Amino acid sequence: MFATGLVAGLAATALAAPAVAAAPPAAPSHAATQQALDAAVAAGVPGAVAAARDGKDRWTGTAGEREGDDRYRVGSITKTFTATVLLQLQAEGRLDLDDPVEKWLPGVVRGNGHDGRKITVRQLLNHSSGIYSYTEDPAFQQKVFGSGFLEHRYDTWTQRQLVDVAMGHAPDFAPGTSWRYSNTNFVLAGMVIEKVTGRPYGKAVENRIIKPLKLRATTVPGTDSRMPEPNSGAYSKLAPETGGPTYDVTDLNPSIASAAGEMISDSRDLQTFYRALLKGRLLPRAEMRELTTTLPVSAEYPEFRYGLGISWQKLSCGKEIWGHGGGIHGSVSEAYATRDGEHSLAGNFNADWTGDTQTVIEAEFCGTAPEK
Repeated sequence: MFATGLVAGLAATALAAPAVAAAPPAAPSHAATQQALDAAVAAGVPGAVAAARDGKDRWTGTAGEREGDDRYRVGSITKTFTATVLLQLQAEGRLDLDDPVEKWLPGVVRGNGHDGRKITVRQLLNHSSGIYSYTEDPAFQQKVFGSGFLEHRYDTWTQRQLVDVAMGHAPDFAPGTSWRYSNTNFVLAGMVIEKVTGRPYGKAVENRIIKPLKLRATTVPGTDSRMPEPNSGAYSKLAPETGGPTYDVTDLNPSIASAAGEMISDSRDLQTFYRALLKGRLLPRAEMRELTTTLPVSAEYPEFRYGLGISWQKLSCGKEIWGHGGGIHGSVSEAYATRDGEHSLAGNFNADWTGDTQTVIEAEFCGTAPEK
């Protein structure tokens, strides 16, 4: 959960010939992207939405019970916002990403072999810390993602409680020796922001990103369980099996995700954020280099790498894109853009047991229609 593709112009004049206006370039086709949304609904997703921008071309598509301006929980896309704030703080000289976590959170990362003195803030952001992910804890999974959700959906979890769940397990590996996705990393990253700024991490996200970019549909809800309007609900089976009953999981206390995945947004705002980030509007050049310095995640998937709270993909057509995906109860989101920020896509399925969001990405950036 909270997780897991150049326009040139020529001008010429003809001697003694009347001027002829050049035909406008054909608008990019999003037919394949729409087909991917329709395929998701055919597979059982109640509603799907995607929006894209390619240069001046803008497009929004929906399928099923969806509207183009729906808001949704973005899950781990939150991680890119969190990492951006920490990079901004480094640029201001208020911390160094190579600081040990212990410097900012003394005594927090301890237990069962975890040691915050040997882990850097950078290793939190690129998932090379080895810290166990609290969302993999079986008891937490049953209570929060399984049948226990209906009883505990409004419970508040503190950041320290989430970290302590992780500290009850051994690390996955020694810091800096491998890669594994861990939501604990970004809960800790949010705690570092709070220690540096003296305010909740969400306030830093609001003041440094949401307000400057005028992201009117984007919020950091904290413990507020309500979804803002408009939205089309969120639905889950609350079980590995896909044939059981479907539950409305729209309302939940997002403190279960904190800085790893609590945010709410829409397709337009997510594109605005990633386009601004990749165009260098939020970070200086040096920090942009650090953001986009990636690690391999697996020898089996060389077309996927991870930077600082942002992922890199090389799609089937060879196009390279940057962004993040995110999953939380009844909500699977994707937001990606080309490195120049010119071609972007953001979208969401309001179900977590069926549908393939990767087909939407491939459709938009490569024009590849989903297989029937």
